[in-house]
Parts: sequence; C-alpha cells; structure tokens
Amino acid sequence: MENLKSHVWNLAHEIGDRSLFKYEALQKASCYITDAFISIGYDVEFQTYNTSGKTVKNIIATKIGVERPKEVIIVGAHYDTCFNPGADDNASSVAGLLEMARLVFSQQTNRSIRFVAFVNEEPPFFKTENMGSCVYVREAKAKGENIKATLILEMIGYYTNKSNSQQYPPFLGLFYPNKGNFICIVGNWRSRRLVKKIVSKFKSQSKFPIESFIGTGFVPGVDFSDHWSFWKEGYLAVMITDTAFYRNPYYHTSSDTYEKLNYLSLAEVVRGLATVLIKLAK
Repeated sequence: MENLKSHVWNLAHEIGDRSLFKYEALQKASCYITDAFISIGYDVEFQTYNTSGKTVKNIIATKIGVERPKEVIIVGAHYDTCFNPGADDNASSVAGLLEMARLVFSQQTNRSIRFVAFVNEEPPFFKTENMGSCVYVREAKAKGENIKATLILEMIGYYTNKSNSQQYPPFLGLFYPNKGNFICIVGNWRSRRLVKKIVSKFKSQSKFPIESFIGTGFVPGVDFSDHWSFWKEGYLAVMITDTAFYRNPYYHTSSDTYEKLNYLSLAEVVRGLATVLIKLAK
C-alpha cells in the first residue's frame, strides 16, 4: 500500500497537472515512471512521436515470457491529466501499473507481459490519431504483434460504502449495487469471454467486490479510455475502473487529490489484478 501512496503523491502533488499544455510536468512524470520501472529491474523502451510541435512518449516495460514470448498480455494506463492534479484520473492507475509490474517481476510466465504508460489520452487528443494508445496500436498491428489480451486501468482508486454513492446510465442501476465500493471490468461483445475470465480469476482469490459490464460506445463512458484504441483495431481489451464520473464527484476537477482515494481498497484491487495477470500469462 505504501508504494501506491507514494506513486500517487508524487504524480498528483509533487508533479501535479501533467499534459502537453504542462509540458515540463509531463516530462517529469515520464521520468518518474521510467525510473520506477528501472528500479524494479525492467529495461525500458520509449515510443516517441511528435504532436503540436512537441515530442511525447509512451513508456514500455516488458517481462519476457519463457515458452511463448511472442504472445503478449498488455497492461496499460495513461499518465496525462485533464487540467487537474489527477489523483484518481489517472495517478491511481499508473500507481497500480507500477505495483503490478513489481508484483509479477519475479514470477515465471509463459507469455510476455508488457506494461505501457500511455501519453495523450485526455482531451483534446482522445480518439484522435495523436492519442498515445492509438499510436501504439497502429505500430503493433503493422508489426503483427500477437496481443492476446489488453487490460486498461482507468481510475481505480475511489471507493465508498455510502448508500446511493454509485450512479449509472438509465436503467442499469436496477441491476447493480448502489454503493460505490466495487471494481468494474468493462468490455465489448468481442471481449466478453475475456471479461468473464478476469472476473472469475479475480473472485477465486479475492473477496473484494467486482462487477462487470458488456456494452458499446452508445452507453456513455464505456469506451472512455485507451481500450477504445484496441477495440477499434479488433483486439481483445477491457477497461478496469472504479466507474469514474458515475462515482467520483471530483472527476476532472481540481479536487481530484491524493487524500480522496481509498488506499486499502486500491491495494486489494491491485493485488487481485496481479494474480489475474499471472494466470492470464501462463
């Protein structure tokens, strides 16, 4: 838990708002993430490209599989923000990404696991050719990479047991809890079996509440992260989320700060996902 706290604090408060419009802070965040991967023991690669006259980068750390190294499981999280400190959106997920990378580092897996910190997920780059994950997927597809599954972490740190703290699109609230105390796995129809597999494996070793949803972009929020880039190119991908603006009242505001997050719950979610990741990479 202390690692998660430290990562969120450093990203959201020591560095703060980080985007192309706060370029120095974005560069500091990139260096912080790179150093964190290296401190675990990973070699780090960069996928650099230019946008709006500036150089930006996706940060990549890969654990090579033993028997089937060309089969790849991707875990991703964006590290830019939307004009705010971005503790939940998305320092919580970058912290989770780094901690999962640490937890699986010494574990033997047959498939490779690639951890990617994506740049330029937030507006005005979202769903454009300059979105970091779009750049990544285009290159991966051109290379013929065998991506078996992609897990995108998108806001995984805000939890509450208050009644009626969880909101939904129309009618969905009839079928889901009214307390915002769970993690949710979101997929499209093509990824439905992957969603089911992740939920099953998570439940087999964690008592933390977990829900799932299969839908399309017609439901607001379903495609609001980097998994959209993978869906667009036909890859299996899910978003793992605390449901963002359906729960967190500080979404995309200056109040998305360190102390708002529930680190005990965040730690349970990350531990559970690390175990799921190892099983997916077997």
